[in-house]
Amino acid sequence: MPVRPKEAATVILLRRCPPDDGGFEVLMVLRHPKSRFVPRAYVFPGGILDDEDTSAAMEERIEGIDREGAFRILEDCPSPEIALGSWVAGIRETFEEVGILLAYEAPGRWLVPGEGPAQERLCRKRRLLFEGKLSFSRFLREERLTLACDRLLYYSHWITPELLPLRYDVRFFVAEAPPGQRAFHDGVELTRHIWIRPEKALSRFREGAFDMVLPTLATMKELASRKTVDEVLAWAGKKTVQGILTRMEKTDEGIVEYMPDGTAFRNLPPSVVEDSSRKEN
Repeated sequence: MPVRPKEAATVILLRRCPPDDGGFEVLMVLRHPKSRFVPRAYVFPGGILDDEDTSAAMEERIEGIDREGAFRILEDCPSPEIALGSWVAGIRETFEEVGILLAYEAPGRWLVPGEGPAQERLCRKRRLLFEGKLSFSRFLREERLTLACDRLLYYSHWITPELLPLRYDVRFFVAEAPPGQRAFHDGVELTRHIWIRPEKALSRFREGAFDMVLPTLATMKELASRKTVDEVLAWAGKKTVQGILTRMEKTDEGIVEYMPDGTAFRNLPPSVVEDSSRKEN
């Protein structure tokens, strides 16, 4: 019997290139080589939902959407609480993993911590969050912040193939990175971060120097077809999202992964390390 997938969320962060250059870059993070799930692969920041993400306390710290609104958008979600929690988890995991917090200091006004004491305080609390010593809702209350959920657009929905022992039901969101914040990876689950143009990521993937699993690869190909951040966001705001469950088969030549339309992908990096003694990261 296939393993039941865990609810998860990821955020595709975009930033504009200089005006005289044009285009945009995407924030990617490199998974630790000892991670059981997608080791040594470049992915977007994200992770699984936790209980607090779906709590009423969190709803008080959210701008731009409520449970019913989230459930109308994520209509195949198990519940309104999990639907809204997907937005929360995407923002929380992005902050924990790369230090960028999609949050408001006041209605509609981005958090801009700068490089002084405010930044140091956020870094310290980020570590406490990562260590499980501080709850996300308490952190937001103490800093008087609300989550900028209105800046996240639902982008895609991928479900890990049934063949794998670790499975995730992942909602992808896209957002422009807030101004005045810089990325720095956690150094635990992630060993590197990089801002990269989609076409450059695809070129390096073809060279064997930038591993991506199928959902990431497919997303990067879509992004490469757009010229600007505004074009990506406008497109995401109008697209109809349907869940994508790929199929994997073990063959003599290795794993083959099939899209629902039958398109086959071979020689992709491993999604899961087959070693139950390893800790899941």
